[in-house]
Amino acid sequence: MNEISSDPLNADEAVFQPVAGGPQVTVIMVSYNTRELTLRAIETLFENAGDVSFRLVVWDNDSADGSAQAIAEAFPDVELIECEENVGFARANNEVAKTATTEWLLLLNPDTETHPNAIENLLRFAQANPQAGIVGGRTVFPDGSLNRASCWNRMSIWSLFCSTTGLSRAFPDSEFFNPEGIGGWKRDSVREVDIVVGCFLMIRTALWHELGGFNSRYFMYGEEADMCLRAARLGYSPMITPDAQIMHLVGAASKVREDKLVRLMRSRATLIRDHWGKFSQPFGIALMWLWVANRRLGSLALWKLGRTSRETRDMWRNMWQRRREWLKSY
Repeated sequence: MNEISSDPLNADEAVFQPVAGGPQVTVIMVSYNTRELTLRAIETLFENAGDVSFRLVVWDNDSADGSAQAIAEAFPDVELIECEENVGFARANNEVAKTATTEWLLLLNPDTETHPNAIENLLRFAQANPQAGIVGGRTVFPDGSLNRASCWNRMSIWSLFCSTTGLSRAFPDSEFFNPEGIGGWKRDSVREVDIVVGCFLMIRTALWHELGGFNSRYFMYGEEADMCLRAARLGYSPMITPDAQIMHLVGAASKVREDKLVRLMRSRATLIRDHWGKFSQPFGIALMWLWVANRRLGSLALWKLGRTSRETRDMWRNMWQRRREWLKSY
């Protein structure tokens, strides 16, 4: 395939104009070693799209499990891009978005199952709330229980302090002590949020171009937070609707827990440096350092008491040893 640019989309390009008479939405699905899940995600998308016309593009990030071949065989009419390297979530979405001629973009993870009317309801909600700019829905686990990870509020010194001291875990239903997780809100009402997660995110294509797409420095995790925070600076207020619901497993493409956590921490360090003031940044980084130090000491103590596994103890030991890697950000 052609060489992939490492830069986000150029925000200075001409104003985007959708092609009249074509599909309403370009759905982008980035696949990485999730063959069976991806097949099910595509199947349920087609089953439950309702009256929405869409173009689906599946970008496979050099999966080693035969994902690309299985998708091509099961869905020969789906646009499939087989990338010869894993370029990450942000860059993959950027490349597909460059080809979009629809008014709307929908990012949909491969470890999801679309519920009836989810896409149609999300599109209608986006059309009715242009001030949101970016919208998302409600996510649940396979058993139907709430998956809170459809949206978050932004990090702050207070939210990091609550995480570091265990207050967020001790009082998960308190918006005061669990501000990033938005407390006990069940994602069952329309609400403005700081961050719509990229597993199920709809945005007008013109706004995507105005924002310059995802910042490609965020290899995985944090790219949607960065985008939503940049959209807020333009005056938009991202929103969630409970009327658009999907199932989302979370993290199916990141099966090594330690590596996933390193990437997550690295993205959070990058968000602090990109979006916090220069005087507050050192406090944020210090709290991240202290959070892992506390987990390291706590897991060691619990292991000695026989209350946690050797694997958990070793993971936090390794996270501590790798602190230079994730503290430096992307």
